[in-house]
Amino acid sequence: MNSQALSKLKAILIIDILIVASASGVYLYLQAEGLIVAPPQQATFTITNLTINPKQAEIFEPVLVTVNVTNIGGEQGEYIANLTVNNILEENQTIILPAGESTLAEFTVFKEVEGNYTIQVADLTSSLTLVLPPPSASKIVISKLSTQPREIWPNQTLTTTVTATNTGTETDVLPVMLMVDGSPVERKTVQLAAGESTIVEFNYTETTEGKHNVKVNALTGTFDVAPEGYHTVLIRYSGGGSDLVPITLNGKSLSMPYMDLLPVGEYTISAADPFTTDTAVFEFDHWSNGDTNPTTSFTLDGKLLFIATYNLISGWACCPSLFYWNGTDYVYVTEVSNAGWLGYIDYIDENGEMVFGGGNPWDTIKLDPDQLTQRSSEDGDYYDVKLYQRWDEIFYLDAAYMMVVDHPEDVDVYSTMVNYVNQAYPSEIYTVSKDNLKTPVSAINEHGENVLPLISQLDGVFTPGSNGLVSPAWNDMDFNQLTLDLGDLSDAEEVKLVIHGMIDWGPAEPYYTWIDGFQEAFAEGAVPAGTKVAPAPYMEVMDASGNWVRVPQDRQMPTPSDYVPRSFAVDLTGLFPSGVSDYKIRITNFYNVTFDYIAVDTTTQENINIQRINGDAVFEEIIFSPSSSSGDFTKHGDVTQIVSEGDDMFVIGRQGDQVSLRFFTAGLAPLEDGMERDYFMFVACWFKDPPGNWGYGFDFTVDPLPFRSMSGFPYPDTESYPSDDAHMEYLREYNTRTVTGSRPPLAVDSSLTTWIAVVAMLIVVVDVGVLVYFKKRKQ
Repeated sequence: MNSQALSKLKAILIIDILIVASASGVYLYLQAEGLIVAPPQQATFTITNLTINPKQAEIFEPVLVTVNVTNIGGEQGEYIANLTVNNILEENQTIILPAGESTLAEFTVFKEVEGNYTIQVADLTSSLTLVLPPPSASKIVISKLSTQPREIWPNQTLTTTVTATNTGTETDVLPVMLMVDGSPVERKTVQLAAGESTIVEFNYTETTEGKHNVKVNALTGTFDVAPEGYHTVLIRYSGGGSDLVPITLNGKSLSMPYMDLLPVGEYTISAADPFTTDTAVFEFDHWSNGDTNPTTSFTLDGKLLFIATYNLISGWACCPSLFYWNGTDYVYVTEVSNAGWLGYIDYIDENGEMVFGGGNPWDTIKLDPDQLTQRSSEDGDYYDVKLYQRWDEIFYLDAAYMMVVDHPEDVDVYSTMVNYVNQAYPSEIYTVSKDNLKTPVSAINEHGENVLPLISQLDGVFTPGSNGLVSPAWNDMDFNQLTLDLGDLSDAEEVKLVIHGMIDWGPAEPYYTWIDGFQEAFAEGAVPAGTKVAPAPYMEVMDASGNWVRVPQDRQMPTPSDYVPRSFAVDLTGLFPSGVSDYKIRITNFYNVTFDYIAVDTTTQENINIQRINGDAVFEEIIFSPSSSSGDFTKHGDVTQIVSEGDDMFVIGRQGDQVSLRFFTAGLAPLEDGMERDYFMFVACWFKDPPGNWGYGFDFTVDPLPFRSMSGFPYPDTESYPSDDAHMEYLREYNTRTVTGSRPPLAVDSSLTTWIAVVAMLIVVVDVGVLVYFKKRKQ
C-alpha cells in the first residue's frame, strides 16, 4: 500500500471513532436523564392444571378438557393452545392475555368409538376412557330424518329434523346426537310422555363445498354445499329405455341423464321428441313441472331435479300396452304382465340342455282416479280401457277385469306385483298410512354403498344397478342386492313395504351370449348340472343369530314392472323369525332392478270395500303387421266370455291387435262419507317373443299353448294343455284366424288397379311435357 492510500485509510478510521464516541456520549446522557429505558420482558406463557371431566365417559358423551393459561411476561401477548387426541391435532384456540393475567382454555371432546385416548395440551398429558353406554331401554324411536335445504352455499344455515315418538307406556328419555361427516355437532336430550311425539331440530352451518353425510342416532342423510351463486341441476327421464336422450339447455346440446353445477338464473330446456333407439321409438309425454311441451323453462334458485317422461310408441319392448280414456284422449299407463313372459330359463341339466321354469301371467295396475273418466253410451256409463299389442309378439290374454276399491280417506291402497317364479294370484289390496310411513334405518347395496338417500323420497332418482347377463362368468355372477334395516318392529302387528321401482331387462344380445357361454362351459366340464343360468329374484330375512333365511316361495319379493316404474306393496307380516331384534331384509336380483322409493308401514289393515266389474270385450285389428308369427289366432269380434275368468282360455293375438274393454258403472255402490275410491286393473296375460328377440327354445307360433300349471315354457312332453271338453270347444269356436307367417301385400281390386294405372300415365305425360317446354326455352 502506498503512502497516499495509507493516509486515506487513517482518516476514515479517525472519523469512525469520532462518530462512535459521540453516539456513546449522547446515549449515556439520555440514559442518565431517564429518557431511554431498557425494553420490557416479552410475553411468556405457562400452561398448568390439565383437567378432563369426566375421566371416563360414554361414547358420544361430551367431555370437557380445560387448562390454565398464564402470561408471566411483561407485556400483552397471544398464545395458541393446541388440543391433540392420540397425537392428532383436534382443535386449537387463540388466546390474548395481558401481562400477569390467567384464563381457562376449554375444549369439548366427542368420540364415537370406545377405548383409551391420550389428551395433550402443550406439554401436559392425561388420559380419557370411553365406554359403550348400557343397552338402551328407551321406548322413544326416531324417524323421518330431513335436512333442508338439500343444497346450500358456504356458511348458510341448514336445519336437520327428526321425529321422536315415545312408543312406550311411561315417560321416557332419549339422547339424540347430530353428526356431520362423522364429527359430533350437537346433542339434545328428549323427554316424552307415553304416546307423545315431537320434532327434534338442529340448526348448523357448513363451510366446505361438496357432499356431506348427516347422521342422527341411526338415521342417515346427505346434503350438498355448492359454490356461492351456483346450484346443482339434475335432469333425468323415465320410460325411455337405457339410452342417452338428447336435450338442449339454453341452446347447448347435451343428453339425459345430466347433472352439473350451474349459475342461478333462468333456463330453457328442450327434449328430443320423438326419441329413437336401436329397438324402439319413444314419444315425449310431460316434464315434472307438468308442462307437456318438449320445450319448457325453469328458474334455478336451489338444487333442482327435472324429469322428462317418455312413452314407448313403437319398436321393441314387451307385453300388451294398457290405455284408458281420460275425457279427451287415451292415456298410456304401462305394459302389463311382464312376469308372464314365456321362456324363463331355470338351470342347465345333465345333458347340457336348458330347463325352463317360472312365469306368472297376473298383473295388477293401479289407475289414476283423477284421469280415469266415464264415457256414456246407450248401454250406460262405462270406463273405457284398451289393451293394445304394439310389439312383434304373440300374446295370450286370459283375464281382464276392474276392481273398484273404496277405502278410508287417511290411507292409500296398493296391490302387489308378482314374482315370475311364484304362481300365486295377487288377490290382496293393502291399506297403508298416508302420514306415518317410516324410512328404513339403513339401505346398503351390494358394493357397501349407502343408498338410503336414493330411496327416501319419491323423486325419480333410482338406486344404481346392472344386468347380471354381463357377469364375468357363470361362477362369478353380478347380483343387485339391497340390504334394508327396517328398525324396531317388535310391536308391529303388521309390516308392509311400499316400493316404487322398475326392472330393466336390457338388450337381447347378451342373453344369447350368456346361454352359449353356459353350454360351452358345460361341454368343457366347468359347469355342474343343476347350475342356475339366470337366478330368479329372492328375498331373505335375518334371524336372531344373524343368519340370512330365504322366505317361502309364495311370499317372495315381487318383480317390478319394466320401463315405467310403479308403486306396489309387499307384505312382510309373519316373515321374521321369532326372537329377532334386528328387522333386516335382503333383496337379491340377477337382472337390473332399481328402486326410487321404499317405506315401511306398520299400521293394521283398514276395512275396505272391493267391487269387481267384468267388462264386455271386443277384439279387433288396429294396424297391419308384417310379423312372421303364425298359427291359429283368435278370431276378431266379441270375446267377453273369454276374458271374464282366468281359466286357460285365451284371446290369442299378435302385433297390431287390440282388446277394447268397457266397464259399466251402473251397479257400483255409492261412495260413503269419509271414503275415497281407487281403481285397479287385474290382468292375466302370457306373451311370447320371436327367436332372436329374447324368445329362446321355441318357434314364433301360437302352439304350444301355455297353461297355469305348467312347470315352465316350453314344457316337457310329460305335460300338456288341458284337453277337457270345455277347452277343446273353446279352441274350435274362437281360434279360427289362421296366419301362415309374414302377410302378403294387400289385395287391390281391378278398378283400383285401373285408376292407379291412369294416374301413373298422366304423371308420365306431364313430366314429358315439362321437359319439352324447358328444352325449347333453352334453344
